[in-house]
Amino acid sequence: MSEQSLLNVIDNSALGKVEIAPEVIEVIAGISATEVEGLYAMRGNFASGVVERLGKATHSKGVKVELTETGVTIDLFVILNFGVSIPKVAQEIQTNIRQSLKYMTALEIDEVNVHVVGVNMDGKENKIEE
Repeated sequence: MSEQSLLNVIDNSALGKVEIAPEVIEVIAGISATEVEGLYAMRGNFASGVVERLGKATHSKGVKVELTETGVTIDLFVILNFGVSIPKVAQEIQTNIRQSLKYMTALEIDEVNVHVVGVNMDGKENKIEE
């Protein structure tokens, strides 16, 4: 992992520095999103599906973190349950992620973009892993 891909959180020359890898932000955002009622699943890719079948849960599934010059942008790809208010659930996801990241990392997040890529019609509740 290169030095440029780490986020410098604290740079106190007397104590040292604290850096956070973008993967850590992905995991925190993924877990925070799954806590919201109305979320059916996070959208993953083929590789995350293979890893899950081998028995390892991927908490960053459906989460993309981009480090820009102005800050951090998070994109989430989610499937919601049928019958929920999409704007309300999306806003709850955004709020929960912002609060969790602020508390755990002290980072200010520029954007939390929620992309609703599907709706679960089965009536089964809270299947977090697709």
